[in-house]
Amino acid sequence: MKSTSLSLIAGAVALAAVTGFAAFTVPGDGGATEAGAASRLPVERSSLLCPAPGLSDLAETTYTSFTPAAKSGGEAGAAELKSPTAAKKDDKKDDKEKAKDKGKSKDKTADSDKPVVALKEPGKPATADVSGSDAPALVGTATGRLAPGWTAQQTTTVEAGDSRGLLGVSCTAPDTDFWFPAASTAKSREDYVNLTNPDDTAAVADIELYGPDGTLKSDVGEGITVPAGSGVRVLISTLTSKAADDVTVHVTTRTGRVGAAVRTADSETGSDWLTASAAPAGTLVLPGIPADATSVRLVAFAPGEDDADLKVRLLGKTGAFAPVGNEDLHVKSRMTAGVDLKNLTRGEAGSLLLTPAQKDRATPVVAALRVVRGKGDKQEVGYIPATGPVGAQATAADNRAKGSVLSLTAPGAAGTVKVTASAGSKGGTPVSKTYKVAAGTTVAVTPPVPAGLKGTYALTVQTQSGGPVHAARTLTLPQDGIPMFTVQTLPDDGGTVEVPAAEQDLSVLDD
Repeated sequence: MKSTSLSLIAGAVALAAVTGFAAFTVPGDGGATEAGAASRLPVERSSLLCPAPGLSDLAETTYTSFTPAAKSGGEAGAAELKSPTAAKKDDKKDDKEKAKDKGKSKDKTADSDKPVVALKEPGKPATADVSGSDAPALVGTATGRLAPGWTAQQTTTVEAGDSRGLLGVSCTAPDTDFWFPAASTAKSREDYVNLTNPDDTAAVADIELYGPDGTLKSDVGEGITVPAGSGVRVLISTLTSKAADDVTVHVTTRTGRVGAAVRTADSETGSDWLTASAAPAGTLVLPGIPADATSVRLVAFAPGEDDADLKVRLLGKTGAFAPVGNEDLHVKSRMTAGVDLKNLTRGEAGSLLLTPAQKDRATPVVAALRVVRGKGDKQEVGYIPATGPVGAQATAADNRAKGSVLSLTAPGAAGTVKVTASAGSKGGTPVSKTYKVAAGTTVAVTPPVPAGLKGTYALTVQTQSGGPVHAARTLTLPQDGIPMFTVQTLPDDGGTVEVPAAEQDLSVLDD
């Protein structure tokens, strides 16, 4: 055989190893191979970014890192959350230098390079606590068997001041495009866009603002440099001279990629994180409105050239109904629309469903809810962005013995999900429970708690059958009569990827 043919064979073998070549033996065929059907395989690497926790010296932050237990094993791998500086240093070290570091005695430099949180095994959360206002943003990477479904939560408690509140955010993957409805430049608000760059080269980002009358012009929002391995905070009100109650923030990158989140603070209702809405779409689901919400404000934005006419429906325990006086919402092109949905929940937990008023005219929109609980000086705010379905699997990493409520909604066909409470971070036995969600309804449940729980635990939701189910977890930690709370939506964690079928074609080796 010619050397060219040998090289081609070697190349085919290498390609099969890299792409996850799948073949199977047909019974009775004497070992002949045929292409297998497309399959879903676990990812081998995951990246997450957590924004810098806050601006208050009173801030107490807990990080929780978790990977769901899998049926099969795999390479041991690692999952670590580090400061961007430490992560950058670690990337530049070779194996020999790492070996030397392990043998060194502890010093300040070595300590600063250590991960803030290091997860050792799937199925059991790892946690870490930090205090104060100078805690950095964190950059995280998970590999091997710790990568599929890796989730991290950052939960901050601030007991007093304008930043008072329970602030929760699921750490997100780096990206190049983010939409944040429900931000504000009102005088009572201090909203910051937090940008984190995980890479070893600078990223350049643009921040665009859209109010009720359209674009809020600003030159200073263009070309913002986010240094390599660093984070940047931008106060939204400094980007424009106009005060607006409802503002949509659009973050894009010219070069590089970033993690982005908006930290809101209101002088009356406290503070929380606003995470990005799901990508613009004609139909949106916003799950997890607490039953005792005293105020719910819907903010929507149509980024395209066409106006959007939407039907607004609350999916409750027994079915769907239209909010009185707010059955429909008109969103003008590239203008932010906001509406107070008064008496929306009527003491019943629910989820909001936005659909095109005309099925043949589905204009893409983004949306988020600003939710307030409590009254007077005992109010607390939280945000619910539009989100995708649970899909194969989704996880809320930080849950306590008390205070968690899981909302499940099936906007179309009925669906069934399995909910697993993991082992506790300091002890406890996992438990699971299955829930059925009727079509067009929302089920709000107190989720299962691990037997003998010590520490915190994670909740993993897996679709079992039926139509798509959307989910959100509300965590409530009351403080001095204030119902401090935060809501995290649970879209698919991306723990698996579809690998297309492949087949051997040895005809390429023919002379």
